[in-house]
Amino acid sequence: MTDDRQERIRRRAHEIWEQAGRPEGAHMEHWEQATAEIDGAAKPKAKAAPKKAAAAKAAKPKAAKAEKPAKAAKPKAKA
Repeated sequence: MTDDRQERIRRRAHEIWEQAGRPEGAHMEHWEQATAEIDGAAKPKAKAAPKKAAAAKAAKPKAAKAEKPAKAAKPKAKA
């Protein structure tokens, strides 16, 4: 682990700890979250585009269903 990366993770983990109210015993969770955030920020965002396209495809059928007209209620027969 490079010194710069480790220092960024340390700082972010400390921020997470403070935002969580400074709980005792959660340092590993904070470190893991900070590591994921730092490493995730370093990765190129090219992978995000296909996910958006997949989400857009999933949204289209839902929109098509909403466009169908509602069925008219049948009038009640008088007794």
